[in-house]
Amino acid sequence: MEHYKIQEGVGVYFVTFTVVEWLPIFIDEPACKIITESLNFCVRNKSLCINAYALMPNHLHAIVFDRDFDIKRLKQTLDDFRKFTGRRLADYSDAHFSPVFGDALRRAAGEDRQRRFWQPTQHPVGIVSEQFWQQKINYIHENPVRKGLVFRPEDWRFSSARFWMDDDQKNSEVEISGIGW
Repeated sequence: MEHYKIQEGVGVYFVTFTVVEWLPIFIDEPACKIITESLNFCVRNKSLCINAYALMPNHLHAIVFDRDFDIKRLKQTLDDFRKFTGRRLADYSDAHFSPVFGDALRRAAGEDRQRRFWQPTQHPVGIVSEQFWQQKINYIHENPVRKGLVFRPEDWRFSSARFWMDDDQKNSEVEISGIGW
């Protein structure tokens, strides 16, 4: 059972969405674009605010909040995002990756579906201080460096690191929103 959850009184969350069996799905641009376009759709149409993110080969880290700090709507938006992207990415995996990937998604399905793309947990951790927020921002942006994928955080394309360095929206694939402490 999930120990972490979105709860009243906390408006900003660090979330992690992980592909089942840690499959490296986000290794090509079209798979990454499914995520970034879906995040941008949620920003424009579902009141989601993305403060920071990094899309790694097998997971997504993000700091998120609802524009009006509506916790119920935030939870529903994240659930909708996971359902939509899970279906699209499972279809993409079946069409573009080895059958081993599709087999793994079917094995992970459980009784309520034919395939499962995301691991069941969102692992939402409430951010309640500027210090903790800064720690999570650094963690997110340094993740590609720690994994040996790039030398500098700003070199990772599917991340908000360049945005935060330049404070320039064109330097991010996803629309970024600031937080005032």
